[in-house]
Amino acid sequence: MRYALATVILVLIAKLLREPLRISREHVFQSIKVGLFLQVIYIGGVFYSISHGVSAGVTSVIVSMQPIVVSVLGVRILNEPLNLRKILGLLLGFLGVFILLNPKIIEGVIDFQFSAAGVTASLIALIGTTAGYLLQKKGGSDIPFLPGTAIQFATAACAFTISALLFEDWHVDFNVRFIAALSWFVLALSIGSIFLLFFLLRNESASSVSSLYYLVPPLTALQAYLIFGEVIAPIGFLGLLFAVAGTLLVTIKK
Repeated sequence: MRYALATVILVLIAKLLREPLRISREHVFQSIKVGLFLQVIYIGGVFYSISHGVSAGVTSVIVSMQPIVVSVLGVRILNEPLNLRKILGLLLGFLGVFILLNPKIIEGVIDFQFSAAGVTASLIALIGTTAGYLLQKKGGSDIPFLPGTAIQFATAACAFTISALLFEDWHVDFNVRFIAALSWFVLALSIGSIFLLFFLLRNESASSVSSLYYLVPPLTALQAYLIFGEVIAPIGFLGLLFAVAGTLLVTIKK
């Protein structure tokens, strides 16, 4: 439902702006590939992992290796330089995320939440987001945003529809809470965040953009602390500081 609605909204926006929806066959295939890796494999892998009992902390740490993998592969695939400052920043950022999420990781170990299927899904999600970033950076920067992203979302909608028909039922409790959450998924996470991601990938290096991923756990922890009163361990603030410092080391330009 999330990706189907996002597809419809992007098509309607394109119609209102009178932007052509037709793109070349090469761009269509590139958009399908990015959609499969970035939307289906990555997002699907994360949700599947959590549904199999792997804690959010463990999943976050596994997927948070993405900036390191993207940066290493970007040297060869995208010919992007990786100097000592960026290497230190990437390692510092990952260390910060690990420290921040350490209590949740320990909790996951104690509760035996490491199912083989769940951990495998997290690793597959890591591959998906890495490949999606690299494909979008290498061949997706020239694709018009609205039709290209609409194809990505339509690809994801088809893939998840087939999966749901094969493995799940279609029962949904429609209420205000569900509609609010779905609206946020569609407007903010699907359309808004993807627009920002593709804009950044078009103008910045893949390693710099992917390093921003390190800011997700700290900002989530801060929001949970301020809004829901969730406790952050004292060492967690050190992890937050490391994550921010690592991101700055990778993204600053000299």
